[in-house]
Amino acid sequence: MEKYETLSKIEKVGIIAVVRANSSNEAKKIALACMDGGINSIEITFTVPGAYKVIESLTKDFGGNLLVGAGTVLDSETARLAILMGAKYIVSPAFDDATARLCNRYNIPYIAGCMTVTEMIKAMEAGTDIIKVFPGNTLRPSFISAIRGPFPQALLMPTGGVNLDNVEEWIKNGCIAVGVGGSLTKGSKEDITKNAKEFVKRIKEAREYN
Repeated sequence: MEKYETLSKIEKVGIIAVVRANSSNEAKKIALACMDGGINSIEITFTVPGAYKVIESLTKDFGGNLLVGAGTVLDSETARLAILMGAKYIVSPAFDDATARLCNRYNIPYIAGCMTVTEMIKAMEAGTDIIKVFPGNTLRPSFISAIRGPFPQALLMPTGGVNLDNVEEWIKNGCIAVGVGGSLTKGSKEDITKNAKEFVKRIKEAREYN
């Protein structure tokens, strides 16, 4: 899959489900519940035990419907392993130059965590595809529109603190997508699927409003 296709799929639905779990089986159940709710971009964090195996399994069994990425990637070695296991994009909590270069080498989108303008400029200059505004719960949605004023070319995705009460404001302020963890993935399978459907709905409505 070409990089632009992956980025287009992330942008189309507008949400990446951030999956943290205590076991690989739990992670897979959460991912599939999100898929049933209409979220097709799943980030399996490397805090999940056996994360690379979860990525491999989901990609093999559901690759036609799921866009599986790797999250909490701290270095290029982990990124390389994730890519070999089938990860279609790499997400880091902070920018790492070596990871950016590796992802560019293999034509894999890199989503790097940044909080300041200086960090964002450095990341964009290194070829980072999407800036993960992190941690989002320390900022307001208006931060996005403030950044996009001088940097309209920046593709921004807040992660942390995004929930059903504020997701529309984040989108209206110019985010390409949002990353959502606990407010989406907690509860039963039915709860997760219900939440996923509601996130997708509200993102669509916010875009139509704009």
